[in-house]
Amino acid sequence: MTTNSSPQLWLYDTTLRDGTQREGLSVSIEDKLRIARRLDQLGIPFIEGGWPGANPKDVQFFWQLQEDPLKQAEIVAFCSTRRPNSTAATEPMLQDILAAGTRWVTIFGKSWDLHVTTGLKTTLEENLAMIRDTIEYLRSQGRRIIYDAEHWFDGYKHNRDYALQTLEAAIASGAEWLVLCDTNGGTLPHEISQIVQDVISHLSFVICQEPMTEDKGQRTIPKIGIHTHNDSEMAVANAIAAVMAGAKMVQGTINGYGERCGNANLCSLIPNLQLKAGYSCITEDQLTQLTEASRFVSEVVNLAPDEHAPFVGRSAFAHKGGIHVSAVERNPLTYEHIQPEQVGNRRRIVISEQSGLSNVLAKARSFGIELDQQNAEAREILQRLKDLESEGFQFEAAEASFVLLMHEALGGRQKFFEVKGFQVHCDLIEGKETSNALATVKVAVDGKNILEAAEGNGPVAALDAALRKALVNFYPQIATFDLTDYKVRILNGHTGTAAKTRVLVESGNGRQRWTTVGVSTNILAASYQAVVEGLEYGLLLHSQAEAALKASS
Repeated sequence: MTTNSSPQLWLYDTTLRDGTQREGLSVSIEDKLRIARRLDQLGIPFIEGGWPGANPKDVQFFWQLQEDPLKQAEIVAFCSTRRPNSTAATEPMLQDILAAGTRWVTIFGKSWDLHVTTGLKTTLEENLAMIRDTIEYLRSQGRRIIYDAEHWFDGYKHNRDYALQTLEAAIASGAEWLVLCDTNGGTLPHEISQIVQDVISHLSFVICQEPMTEDKGQRTIPKIGIHTHNDSEMAVANAIAAVMAGAKMVQGTINGYGERCGNANLCSLIPNLQLKAGYSCITEDQLTQLTEASRFVSEVVNLAPDEHAPFVGRSAFAHKGGIHVSAVERNPLTYEHIQPEQVGNRRRIVISEQSGLSNVLAKARSFGIELDQQNAEAREILQRLKDLESEGFQFEAAEASFVLLMHEALGGRQKFFEVKGFQVHCDLIEGKETSNALATVKVAVDGKNILEAAEGNGPVAALDAALRKALVNFYPQIATFDLTDYKVRILNGHTGTAAKTRVLVESGNGRQRWTTVGVSTNILAASYQAVVEGLEYGLLLHSQAEAALKASS
């Protein structure tokens, strides 16, 4: 936990620029604005918005933020140094940077002599001039500068003296931050520590040797930052190593998005640095928003969230083994390194064939059902669970089906409707199945039989539509239920078309989501079972909400 005396660490988010370089990730202007405002709410001090002038989208993004600024964060424009053998004042791309209207600009320059001679095809001295001229020009236009030393660690290892000269050039020109970039992501933590310490020591010596002037006095050492990539699975560890060695700024992205293997993941860095290392990054209240922010960004960029991500993943605090669950019930510290609520996550007890009685009791309690270890029904639930999972059922991701199973074992499963049967017909043209399907279902409600038919763009959609049509007059709330996801897994593929199929169906009502499971050698029967239980669980939630409302009034 941080205190008023905790050292301040500056966070710099580059999701909107570096993060969008991830393969398969694309965002609109509206997406970028939504993410920027969510990061602003999270308390990120610096948000890199993109490269103005590189594409029309980034130009419009910065213009819109001029009209409606962020609440607390500094939006930062990103650009390279000027081109070789030109001047910064005549460089068109720098005019686009100025037009973006940001107070802060991040300029990146070459640190590695290989990139200077091979990539830029210029001299080492001209590269230093490019750094100096670009920063001096932007400073003259009232901008504050963060200098990103690209390929810093590779450049240092190949030619230390020249790499340090590039930083000295940036300092002399007025850069306030020097960010050391592990652009190729190949450096290890012990190297990061040693090199960052050497940089700080060297720059301290250089600046102390400079004479004081009457107008400026002694120059201070610019603050050091770190920017790491994850090509060696070391981005988070390397960033932490740099902070421990003296870096005061950490650059990264939400969920670790980025080119190739990604960037340092702020969703891991922030809690590690704040809760473990004692640095002040964001407020405690903002930290509790971290899980929601992670999932928000994944939704906006249309990428499935990593369920096993540290701190913010759905499984980050999930307990499956019976011994683990029993211990966590007594004291969460036995198998949890932090309280999940600190990062806005929650503890989950996972039910599976590996479960012990502790799992069943804990899971029942989470749904408001109190059971005792000596309770025969509890042992019956556990045995029923293991029997079903041996048949191919899986309740880890289908908690709604497990709740219905518990209610049935306890004799309290409410019969909203009874399924009598169903048929599905799919149109065939020249031996090829079309997208049209017709389903007929027969259900009974309060002793009354209902026969309905409906079409859909596939057999499962038709089944779902026919069921809703049959039940909606009795249960109008069904109109608010949606089938939000559908997953199929073949359990024993070696048996060919006779294989068992497991179907997971996720449903929702706009406020909650729940998942049900069906298993059969007939994919339609498995789907039907999951869809039926999805509707039944939704009706159960609605009846419980109504009962709670009546009790409170």
